[in-house]
Amino acid sequence: MKLNLKAVSEVLSAVKDYLFPYEKISKKFLKINNEDDLSIFIKEKSAFVTQSTLYGYLKTRMGLKQYMMFTDDVFVQSVNKSKWNIFSEAVTDLTFYSVSFLKKKYDIKSLDPTKIYESILNNEIHNGLPKDICEKYKNKFKEKIKDFNVEEYSNDSPFLNSCNALFHWAPIADELKELDKEIVINSIKNKWMLVVADLEKISVNLK
Repeated sequence: MKLNLKAVSEVLSAVKDYLFPYEKISKKFLKINNEDDLSIFIKEKSAFVTQSTLYGYLKTRMGLKQYMMFTDDVFVQSVNKSKWNIFSEAVTDLTFYSVSFLKKKYDIKSLDPTKIYESILNNEIHNGLPKDICEKYKNKFKEKIKDFNVEEYSNDSPFLNSCNALFHWAPIADELKELDKEIVINSIKNKWMLVVADLEKISVNLK
């Protein structure tokens, strides 16, 4: 089997970030003064949740086999596909949550969820987000926003879609995922709790 050094390097980096993600990311966000700041927050925190839970789950399930698996180009492609699908759902959840939270806490009414969401996904294309996945989730977002209740979203299982996405897209055998379901769902819920806590502490000066 051909050794994919780039893939091995990426997984090692991912594991490192999994062990030390919160301190690394949270220091970046002290204020949200405009919509661009909010978009960066949503993108970075969604990436944090996706990476830490997906790679963490793979690391736990595979053990030492992870290094062998990441020399397999087919497996690497499946991980990347999983990553982008989970990330796109995470951005959806956090966009809706942030807009709902900021409306309730600060009475901010000027935010455009669709604009925020599409700008984040479009900007990720140069980082490897496949265009077909980008378009698929932009269309899904347009459908979901029809039922978006800005007053209630933040109180009503706001991160359910990304929790289900992690369980669905993780490239682990279905029979194993069924055994892991509760642990996997709880792991991503716990990461979202950290994100929510960060958002509640950030100084917001949006008009």
